[in-house]
Amino acid sequence: MFKNFRLFSVLLLAAPLAFAQGGVRQDGAALRKLAEGYLQAQSAGLPGKVTVKMGAVDPRLSLAACPAPEAFQQPGARPWGKTTVGVRCTAPVWTVFLQAQVSVVADYVTAAVPLAQGQAIDASQLTTMQGDIAAMPNGIITDMAQAIGRTPTVSLPAGTPLRLDSLKSKPVVHQNQAVRIVSRGENFSVSGEGKAIGNASEGQVVQVRTPRGAIISGTARMGGIVEVAL
Repeated sequence: MFKNFRLFSVLLLAAPLAFAQGGVRQDGAALRKLAEGYLQAQSAGLPGKVTVKMGAVDPRLSLAACPAPEAFQQPGARPWGKTTVGVRCTAPVWTVFLQAQVSVVADYVTAAVPLAQGQAIDASQLTTMQGDIAAMPNGIITDMAQAIGRTPTVSLPAGTPLRLDSLKSKPVVHQNQAVRIVSRGENFSVSGEGKAIGNASEGQVVQVRTPRGAIISGTARMGGIVEVAL
């Protein structure tokens, strides 16, 4: 159970090894605990039960003791699933990387019946299952409200876990629809009329043609409103 996880990369930036007799060595268990705490904090906002399993620190590694080691992850790294955490020290200077497995057991939304492409989804067509969402693709839906009213971009068989990128929001602005253009600033608001050039869901950018023929871009909102930033 996780016995094969090992330290897979060590970057020696100065002379941190404490081979000299009497040198104080860094406690490997403390490094694991620091990295585990970092992952627990980073995954605290995820739904479900989070479990962190850290890989072992190679007992042959001998690092000079660090008074204030810091845990970190590389830009773009996910704090869940199979992941990597770095621990670095600035004085003495060294950096190590540890492997970890972070599981997140939670309810996720699946299709209770086959879902047709382009057909709006209602609550009766959905159900939930439980599993490790950290092992699933990004964007897994954990709240039915995120799926209701959206339409699948492709037909989906029953039992398919739903992802945000596989569903399309219902447009709140339609092509050639008359819309109200609203520009807001501090303590004032200016509005006008226009015609949408394309379809857009809530929060998407849409282009609008004004009565004078000018084309402007804004954010689509419910009620046929397009917000334009000043």
